[in-house]
Amino acid sequence: MFSAEDHGYMARALELARRGIGHTRPNPMVGAVLVKHGQIIGEGWHQQYGGAHAEVNAFASCKEDPEGATLYVTLEPCSHYGKTPPCADLIIRKKVTRVVTSMVDPNPLVAGRGIEKLRQAGISVSVGLMEEECRHLNEVFLKFVTEKLPFILYKAAMSLDGKTACFTGDSQWISSEVSRKEVHQMRAQYAGIMTGIGTILADDPRLTARVDGAEDPVRIIADSQLRIPLKAKVLHESGRTILLTTSQASEGKKKEVQALGAEIIVADGPHNKVDLKQAMTHLALMGIDGILLEGGSTLAEAALEAGIVDKICFYVAPLLIGGKVAPSPVGGIGAAHLPEAVRIKNAAVERCGADFKITGYIEKEDGCVYGNH
Repeated sequence: MFSAEDHGYMARALELARRGIGHTRPNPMVGAVLVKHGQIIGEGWHQQYGGAHAEVNAFASCKEDPEGATLYVTLEPCSHYGKTPPCADLIIRKKVTRVVTSMVDPNPLVAGRGIEKLRQAGISVSVGLMEEECRHLNEVFLKFVTEKLPFILYKAAMSLDGKTACFTGDSQWISSEVSRKEVHQMRAQYAGIMTGIGTILADDPRLTARVDGAEDPVRIIADSQLRIPLKAKVLHESGRTILLTTSQASEGKKKEVQALGAEIIVADGPHNKVDLKQAMTHLALMGIDGILLEGGSTLAEAALEAGIVDKICFYVAPLLIGGKVAPSPVGGIGAAHLPEAVRIKNAAVERCGADFKITGYIEKEDGCVYGNH
């Protein structure tokens, strides 16, 4: 169905779409390329939330009349009025003859209507080119728009023998400087960053992106008893801090942290612990579409047990720490039998400085893996 030229132009559209990383949420990242007589005559991407869509920017950059051109766009053109007019109408007015798109937009406001409108106007529409790559790029958007829940990535750094720290607690730094810089970039790509009270008490992190021009993520702390010190750095950084707690926390402490600007979500779970599943629903209602989970082994185990984790990213350093009591990325009792273990799908390995970076998706009971349906 698709030629080598089609693949090349869509690859360029995806390359353009990636330029929107960290700027378009909660909208998807989209790229568009206009081709006429075998030449690119215009291209664009969705640069920021509320701004012009990729198709609009592509037409605006045209070097010649786009009539008769082919439009390559990574996501189905919209057909409704939102912050901008429908892109499908613009495509029809510009008299494009063919549209190639990676996938149907799962947003209920679109969901095939843009494609249908184009076809009714006599435009040839082909769907499915490099769909897997598009899904991977917009995995956060895909989950949020279909399930109304944030996409959760669990990130950890560990040694080759699976330790996240020495038995003394010393962990700075297991991963390389290159990996740490990449993590800061990652923080800028997610709406929220989440950790547990254990990490706050042990390390007193700032939980900021530390990337020039990047917006810091919302800081989310799981703290069932509200033990967070009032001097904790996360309570004094600019931006939002949200504390996930339970009704067991003292009302006085709640008022004290709220006076410092922190927000409180009460989500009671078994054994006086935070109900993470319930908390995710609250966070989604607050517009948080994706969360980078950087907690210790206790929070990681709780998050996996609650079924809220979608993806993992482990930076594995080429060193051996050893020791029976040195911590690992996931705490708790662990699986009693291998069939009970958490399975990872679509695992990939790449180098990151001196480290190995391993990514993969949690195998869900419904078979849903956002990077590859």
